[in-house]
Amino acid sequence: MPLSPGESPGFLLWHATLRWQRDIAAALAPLDLTHVQFVLLACAWWLNAQGEHPNQLALARQAGTDVKMTSQVLRTLETKGLVAREVDPADTRAKRLRVTDAGAELAPRAIAAVERADALFFRPVPLDDAVALLGRLAHPAES
Repeated sequence: MPLSPGESPGFLLWHATLRWQRDIAAALAPLDLTHVQFVLLACAWWLNAQGEHPNQLALARQAGTDVKMTSQVLRTLETKGLVAREVDPADTRAKRLRVTDAGAELAPRAIAAVERADALFFRPVPLDDAVALLGRLAHPAES
């Protein structure tokens, strides 16, 4: 007998994900960022802060995004003046990513907005429980 929608973990996850995505989109809208733009900007900013200047492939791996989509979104972030692509001195075919001053100013504000939205969304669940469950779902081989 199939599960009812209210008993189906996948169906509930689908609805929770849609609600969470709407909340994140609303939090980022005043900053003129889409969710994907935010993720790539935040990952590039974090990697730059660690002294790394990733190429598109490394950024896509960090963010968990498709490489071609990452390239398209990076073009938008570059047009907005938030990210610069610079030739890699070790491999002139590769472009290293550097968050601009404007991007470095925006990234922490965007992260704070997303963290506020996350805190409200996950409020019904103890944070440690949410992180443990989502970590296991995101990386089942590591559990």
